[in-house]
Amino acid sequence: MKAWILLIVGVLFALMGAVWTLQGLGILGGSAMSGVTTWAIIGPVVVVVAVAVAVFGARDLARRKPRD
Repeated sequence: MKAWILLIVGVLFALMGAVWTLQGLGILGGSAMSGVTTWAIIGPVVVVVAVAVAVFGARDLARRKPRD
C-alpha cells in the first residue's frame, strides 16, 4: 500500500512541478505565478524530487512478489 501511495504522490507532484515551471516561464498565464522566475526554478526541483519518489514507489511495487 505504501508503494502505491509513493507512486501516486510522486506523479501528482511531478505534474504540479511541471505546471509551476510553465507558469514561471510565462507559458501558462492567468496566475500570480506567471512570469515569476522563482517558480521557473522551484518547478523543476519539485519535478526531480517527485520523479525520484515515484521511481522509488514503482521499484518497490516491482520488487514485491504477487500474493498466491
